[in-house]
Amino acid sequence: MEKGPNEKKKILILCTGNSCRSQMAEGFFKEYKKEWVVKSAGIYPIGLNLLAVEVMSEKKIDISTQKSKNVKDFLGENFDYVITVCSSAREVCPLFPGKYESINWDIEDPFPAGGTMEERLDKFREVRDRIERFILEFLKGV
Repeated sequence: MEKGPNEKKKILILCTGNSCRSQMAEGFFKEYKKEWVVKSAGIYPIGLNLLAVEVMSEKKIDISTQKSKNVKDFLGENFDYVITVCSSAREVCPLFPGKYESINWDIEDPFPAGGTMEERLDKFREVRDRIERFILEFLKGV
């Protein structure tokens, strides 16, 4: 969607809990597109996952002050892009006013991963890197 020279693009990233995937995506978008308005939310927000904070800090991106938010808080807002990062969020994603592009990236949730702390961190790193690849590819086309 074409914006005027003084208008900021607005993006909303949704997932089920707004604790890992959407929070990492919000952090990457804020880093790569500082001029955009970037928000994330969850269908059933459960709080920011500290492992997501840790693996993002390895990329020098601080998401520790981000909060888990409910998608209902944004229902009246206009967005240029609404990106769901899991199929369950896509299935129940509400409609937003205005014209926007709806995108789905079906990314595995790292939260349920078991194993040692290092194995769990490795799963979070894998998901983080996949999210970054999706975002960099997306940004090539906008």
